[in-house]
Amino acid sequence: MASISRSSLLRQVASAPKLSIAARPTFQRSVIANAARTTAFHTSARRDLLPPLPQRVEGTVNDPVRIPPYSPAHGSYHWTFDRLVGASLVPLTVAPFAAGSLNPTLDAILCATLLIHSHTGFQNIIVDYLPAYRVPRARKFFVWACNAATAVVGLALYEFETTDVGITETIKRIWTA
Repeated sequence: MASISRSSLLRQVASAPKLSIAARPTFQRSVIANAARTTAFHTSARRDLLPPLPQRVEGTVNDPVRIPPYSPAHGSYHWTFDRLVGASLVPLTVAPFAAGSLNPTLDAILCATLLIHSHTGFQNIIVDYLPAYRVPRARKFFVWACNAATAVVGLALYEFETTDVGITETIKRIWTA
């Protein structure tokens, strides 16, 4: 936005009557100062916030591209499963409140679906942003951390469902509080 308005702003300042800085109105002095700061910002050297990931070239330019092994668990089946789980959360979330009954089985299904939805979402983030060929150790660490977090949250949800009031009753109590 600042780069779009910079040229017109500088033209306005250049076409202004030539008065001394002290004789110019306060607004015009601030415009000149802001234009100078903006110009300095846009002409400064580009600095990356994060350094690029390690890169390595395997083979030569003339080598064929390695095709990854086919796996039906990834790709379109995985995408369809994620969408089905996400779409099933809508009726599972609304059903206990619309029916007026708090069924523990429905509550357990909701918790399991939420857990699966969260796990596959974080797994997709790891797969997309931590490629195995560039950062293999970091990816392995985050995959194991995602699996461990899923197991801990699953155990916590199980305990919450069996020893306490359950997730839908808790939401109902918070909503009416």
